Amino acid sequence: MALSAISHAQPKGATGVLVFGDGTVIWGKGFGASGNAVGEVCFNTAMTGYQEVMTDPSYDSQIVTFTFPHIGNVGANEEDHESRGLGAVGLVVRQEITPHSNFRAQNEFVEWCVAHGKIGLSGIDTRALTRRIRLNGAPNAVIAHSPQGEFDLKALKKRASEWSGLEGLDLVPGVTREGQESWTGGHWQLGFGYGEGNANKPHVVALDYGAKDNIFRNLVKAGAKVTVVPARTSFEEVMALEPDGVFLSNGPGDPAATGVYAVPLIRRLIENETPLFGICLGHQMLGIAAGAKTAKMFQGHRGANHPVQRVGEGWGASEGLVEITSMNHGFAVDGETLPDDVEQTHVSLFDGTNCGISIKGKKAFGVQYHPEASPGPQDSFYLFEKFVGMLG
Repeated sequence: MALSAISHAQPKGATGVLVFGDGTVIWGKGFGASGNAVGEVCFNTAMTGYQEVMTDPSYDSQIVTFTFPHIGNVGANEEDHESRGLGAVGLVVRQEITPHSNFRAQNEFVEWCVAHGKIGLSGIDTRALTRRIRLNGAPNAVIAHSPQGEFDLKALKKRASEWSGLEGLDLVPGVTREGQESWTGGHWQLGFGYGEGNANKPHVVALDYGAKDNIFRNLVKAGAKVTVVPARTSFEEVMALEPDGVFLSNGPGDPAATGVYAVPLIRRLIENETPLFGICLGHQMLGIAAGAKTAKMFQGHRGANHPVQRVGEGWGASEGLVEITSMNHGFAVDGETLPDDVEQTHVSLFDGTNCGISIKGKKAFGVQYHPEASPGPQDSFYLFEKFVGMLG
């Protein structure tokens, strides 16, 4: 059931299908949850951490094509979630999911997908699909799974073609927390699980736009007390918590759309001289608040092997060094639109796109990539130490 053999004629045994808005149909073997879901088809090149990827809220309304062939081979567990059941709507893989072979596994990945509403499609030529995305951009599609192999292709194509796509879409209301939460969990250790933080100061208030939990664990590890609040928390409500600094989280969707209500708050925090640190969507909206613009990328950056160079002043002996980073974003700050009082601090060595900014004269900076990784390298933990260290 390879991509090279695309056909509207359903092959024998096909229980899953990917239907593009342009009418392209790719047949495969379905697994996980039954039904169908619409989203943007992207690809992720990470070799580990498929469970963390699938529960990253930044993947909301996306269908992830994994380029690594062995997905599901370590099963699933309750410790590797990056959110509370949110994340990608579906996944596309090369090989069928095999029984797990890992001492930490608590259940099979297929069972986990069923329990968490994730629709899977195996038997796909993921190399050809990835090449299609690289050449033509990330398309809209519907992924569907029917154990009986029953599909209404016309209806699925209609749904895919009529979906608006991610540009102009605010997805944060569906992934943010509903209320305030005191976060205490620290880093995970084998045999001990997640530790507990015990700091009272400095106090970081984290705005949740669809945050990965490992971000909060890294803030705790760096020595902060963390309070997480919903995305639409007001300036007055934030300041009533007496923060020493405010964190702007990652999240899904178009930063310009979420920025309609988030950017005015961020601007007030900047004017108030409140220390700020933004990651991914938070970084993008910090850029908008500082006067820059964001744009939809052709194919985005998603993987755990992206080289980023430190180019900004004020990074001491580390200036010019390269970090291998974890990334997941389809929008980016346009480096050409940065105003004079905003310094570019990091750039992608893949395509030169902006990966970090710092507002001159302010304790406010952000990075496009994920320094908390999970999955991915841990080259960038220094950013959490830098932020917590500036809080005094």
